[in-house]
Amino acid sequence: MRLRTPRLLATKLRQISSAPGSPATLTARVYYSQHAPAADAHRLLDETARRRSGTIVRALAASSSAGDTNAVSSLHCASLKSGAVLDPPVRTSLLTAYARARDAGAAWALFGEATVAASDVIMWNAAIGALTLCRRYDDAAALFRRMARELGEFDSTTVLVMLSGASRVGNLRHGMALHCIAAKRCLDADHLSLWNALVDMYAKCGDFYSSEVVFQSMPCRDTTSWNSVMGGSIFNGLAEVSAWYFKEMTRSILQPDQVSLSSVLSACSHLDDLFSFGESVHSCVVKLGYEDTASCSAANSLMTFYSEFGLPEAAEKVFASALNRNLISWNALIKGLVENERVSEALTALWEMRMENQPDVATLVTIISGCGDQGLLSEGKAVHGYIIRKRLLHEEPSVGNSLLDLYFKCEEPSTASLLFRTMPRRDLISWNTMISGYTRNESMREEAQSMFNVLLSEGLRCNLTTMLAIIPSCSNPEELSFGKSLHSFSLKYGLASEVSAVNALMHMYISCGDPLAAISLVERIIPVSDIVSWNTIIVGCTQNGLYKDALEAFQFMHSSLAINPDSITLVSILSACGYLNMRSLGKSIHCMILKQLLLSNLRVKNALLAMYFRYGDTRSAELVFYSLGDKNLCSWNCMISGFVQNNKGRRALQFYQNMEGCVPSEISIVGIICACTQLGDHRQGKSIHGHVVRSGLQNNAFISASLIDMYCKCGRLDIAVRVFETFAAKSIAGWNSMISAFGFHGHGLKSIELFWKMNDSGTKATRSTFIALLSACSHSGLIDEGWKYYHLMSEKFGIIPTPEHHVCIVDMLGRAGRLQEAQKFVESLPSKQAHGVWGALLNACSSKSEVKMGESVANHLLHLEPENSGYYVTISNLYAYRDMWSDAVRARAVLQDKRLMKAPGHSIVG
Repeated sequence: MRLRTPRLLATKLRQISSAPGSPATLTARVYYSQHAPAADAHRLLDETARRRSGTIVRALAASSSAGDTNAVSSLHCASLKSGAVLDPPVRTSLLTAYARARDAGAAWALFGEATVAASDVIMWNAAIGALTLCRRYDDAAALFRRMARELGEFDSTTVLVMLSGASRVGNLRHGMALHCIAAKRCLDADHLSLWNALVDMYAKCGDFYSSEVVFQSMPCRDTTSWNSVMGGSIFNGLAEVSAWYFKEMTRSILQPDQVSLSSVLSACSHLDDLFSFGESVHSCVVKLGYEDTASCSAANSLMTFYSEFGLPEAAEKVFASALNRNLISWNALIKGLVENERVSEALTALWEMRMENQPDVATLVTIISGCGDQGLLSEGKAVHGYIIRKRLLHEEPSVGNSLLDLYFKCEEPSTASLLFRTMPRRDLISWNTMISGYTRNESMREEAQSMFNVLLSEGLRCNLTTMLAIIPSCSNPEELSFGKSLHSFSLKYGLASEVSAVNALMHMYISCGDPLAAISLVERIIPVSDIVSWNTIIVGCTQNGLYKDALEAFQFMHSSLAINPDSITLVSILSACGYLNMRSLGKSIHCMILKQLLLSNLRVKNALLAMYFRYGDTRSAELVFYSLGDKNLCSWNCMISGFVQNNKGRRALQFYQNMEGCVPSEISIVGIICACTQLGDHRQGKSIHGHVVRSGLQNNAFISASLIDMYCKCGRLDIAVRVFETFAAKSIAGWNSMISAFGFHGHGLKSIELFWKMNDSGTKATRSTFIALLSACSHSGLIDEGWKYYHLMSEKFGIIPTPEHHVCIVDMLGRAGRLQEAQKFVESLPSKQAHGVWGALLNACSSKSEVKMGESVANHLLHLEPENSGYYVTISNLYAYRDMWSDAVRARAVLQDKRLMKAPGHSIVG
């Protein structure tokens, strides 16, 4: 029994001392004095007395470097048993070991016991260092002030430790105060480490100018000094400065070490201009013999450098030449392959890696991310199987989270849902990944909202990422209520001041049809708003037809906030200028684009083309087009469709025939078919039709619908019917075109028959369908049928009539000579829809030579739109039809007096 007592006692002591933050020393002594037999106590004390404190100090250094809390606790027990804990070096080493094991409570308790017996500077420094290591800088600063007050002294090591803490938290004010203290007490006179710490502190706190000043004023420098200034320049985004300091270092008497080489290679990776310099650094690595060392840090940096420049082959060569490869080497190789979209080779490297090093979390997350980006589902599942066999899902949630993202990217939401439910460890990132994955899938946005509600019910606090993931799930007016609740949540969680969250909310309100709420939001964050905020407003207003609001937002952003527009801003603003026909503003924006050298952006160039075509300024559009250095397919399509919109089909055909280096797309072909329709060029249209068939594009709904329209208007209804029966009957666009084609040729009854066939086939009628049907009734004189389908449109099909439908009814009644009925119909409409419909009534009066009603309608229209030249021309023609030449001349004179221009006519004849 006596032989087993010491072993039992040691176990008890270890159990007591392992409790975090326990005052281990006093408790263990009490336990020992009460429970150990006297003879055993004497024998143990005699035995432990022979041990030296140095043994425990060395053991503590080894265990703390590994971060093993249990080993530190065991050594703590051993030092208690031997009495070595009273030795200051042992006590200091224990405190430091607890700090490196991130057990701040135990370190603080140990310091609290020791200060009474021995309060030397070394112990205080160790306690301050422990707090800074555990990222408790405020507590460290408080202890430093207490040390100065109670102990009355500190040394350069104290300041050095405090500077390292200030660097970690970026506290420039404290760092400058420590600098003053060091200078005042002359602590930095011959203490090179303190100088180096000051260089590092200023750089890490964002004051690189002061860092350089300290570096330049150093009495002497070592390799760490150069490494500090190079690392500081990279930290502040000054890659070229880092490279310059490396060159200066090589000219000094000091030789770069692996840290120097790794730093400058990192700097070279940030700038394309430094690639050749990076290659010369590679030569320096080989020359100095750092290509294959135990740490491999230089070789690893070289692999990262070459991978960043898209040269994975060079990275592989560096990897193959390194004999002492470690886990970081494998990770650098795999990451480089994945970033260069060579995931298959990265997977091969992963399986080879297992022979030398077991993949860690970083390896697996990188591989899984690459599989997700390239849609390699089967390969990703293989990696998933390996993770399950190694039970790695239990270690870090990040592995499971990357798998969730993989399955969503590979369109396997059900697998992601199953994995989420069975994950042994989940964190907020897991929930955010699921919500974001569901949101990206438009058909599963309700699941995203349900998961968000479950997240709240489980008591987890949302963060900014959560809100950015769930807000885009609201994208239509039916989801506006849920979107408003998300707005409330963002206020509750204090995210209302986050610009990215507000930007997402603005986009949500615009998508849900409430742009005014978005405008109200941006007004609240004007001081911190960015280009994304204003682009959201400008694009949203443009998409919702609020062109004046878009222009006002642009002018305020550019003049009052001095935020420079980007390509997204300019594309929307040019579109707004085109729709509002604001030529002078559009041209001034064109000048701004030239001044800011933004014309190199193809999207901006194409937007300029579209704007000038909307103005009808085809000459300026051509000048812009020919000034383009690069042209893409969109540029050619803009020219073709622009000329078609301006009734210049012949010019559109010329551009189509001269397309350089671009294969015509569906948009190009639709545009050129419309040009053939304008020109009545049946021969050219058949040629385009042949190209469509050879290219396999005949099943495109818009192309087949355009062909039907072209053949119909070129007088070949028979070919239009064959195109419809062969290709176009599958789409609503084809049905609409064929209904319109029959009506255009006066076969209104066939249009009606085709309409009901469409309904029987399961194709749902649209507003355009009824425009085509009512137009067919108008051309065929089917008045009763026209009224019937006008009423059926809203009563049976739930389609609210638009001004286009009303124009068809007025045209139908006008063709039948029922002008009184047409006038009553127009007067019954809401005033906001009246402009185009009153214009149709005026045309009807002109065609039937109804002067009295025509004058009344014209006066009404000119009151609404006094600058519309078409009304003066129509009433003038009406007078001319009735031989009222003096009135006709008077109407034309008013047109000239107002300096209005009649739109020129055009003919398809030669």
